[in-house]
Amino acid sequence: MDSRTGLPVVGMVGGGQLARMTHQAAIALGQSLRVLALTPDDGAALVAADVQYGDHTDLAALRTFAKACDVVTFDHEHVPTEHISALTGEGVKLYPPADALVHAQDKRVMRERLDAMAAPNPAWRPVESTADLVAFGNEVGWPVMVKAARGGYDGRGVWPVGDAAQATELAETLLAGGTKLIVEERVALRRELAVQVARSPFGQVAVYPVVETVQRDGICVEVLAPAPDLPEELAVTAQQLAIDLATALGVVGLLAVELFEVADPSTPSGSRLLVNELAMRPHNSGHWTIEGARTSQFEQHLRAVLDYPMGDTSLTAPVVVMANVLGGEPGGMPIDERLHHLFAAEPTARVHLYGKQVRPGRKIGHITVLGDDLDEVRARAARAMRWLRDGTEGTA
Repeated sequence: MDSRTGLPVVGMVGGGQLARMTHQAAIALGQSLRVLALTPDDGAALVAADVQYGDHTDLAALRTFAKACDVVTFDHEHVPTEHISALTGEGVKLYPPADALVHAQDKRVMRERLDAMAAPNPAWRPVESTADLVAFGNEVGWPVMVKAARGGYDGRGVWPVGDAAQATELAETLLAGGTKLIVEERVALRRELAVQVARSPFGQVAVYPVVETVQRDGICVEVLAPAPDLPEELAVTAQQLAIDLATALGVVGLLAVELFEVADPSTPSGSRLLVNELAMRPHNSGHWTIEGARTSQFEQHLRAVLDYPMGDTSLTAPVVVMANVLGGEPGGMPIDERLHHLFAAEPTARVHLYGKQVRPGRKIGHITVLGDDLDEVRARAARAMRWLRDGTEGTA
């Protein structure tokens, strides 16, 4: 407990934008968020009062960090599973626990567990050799998607492969370098969806509305809440799937389930869902909740790991659109001047900057706009995003 506040100390491993926004939610709850950051330039380290610097792969640094925390959670999935298990064995309270988090760390483990649960997987196979990959492609049809079992994000660690020759070249290179691989069918998707659920140690759950995530080059650029024109049957199916996964895997905290919607004429809705990936932390698909839901995902994650009752997940407006701001080309209008133009053009837009150095394609912030008409709200969010990214209201 923090002797100054009489409230628990939550530790978050990782000092990125998720920790930064979790810190903002902690302030309103009176919580003292402790952050393990790599450098003083990390987004959360720029704003949090209690920061330890160290590497998340260093068990000694993790031990020192955890000593001053009542509970420890994560800004990312890259803490070695064996370190989480070791700390748990020493009495540290870590959420999500190692045997849950591994399903977000290792795609092969995730796919195997989903198969065992009869959850909706695409066709997939572990790749131990070039022959495995070629055989799979010949079986399900080219192209296929090759994925690193660990470590990929924002389009990294994913390779579309068009034929056997390309598959052979890629697999030989990656397997020789020690990369563990899986391969999946290339899904003919209608769109990508996501649903988040929070679960407490007591087992209470709270699920958010299903959202549509718009991807470009493997990076989420826009989130629409709620997912437009989604049949109620499919929305309920997605929410129940998230609850079932969180319960079966023993998740504590937030679980984001990324989904593919694919055509299926045999169903009443004409669609079915496939699981794409899992994340066990606050997630980009839930940034809209800061202004767009009664309880933000960041506050909900804190409530969950502290075993507080869950908050209301209903929307604060009929339509919420979140647009990610990716770094543009260097130079041009300074960021402060861009903010001036943005706020003049779109005074209702809510801006969140992450304190990152700008690099082309890097997520440096997001913008949220609320309203009643989807097309209008999307246009306003896109206009605000362009002012912040490019210093202009030109086309995307």
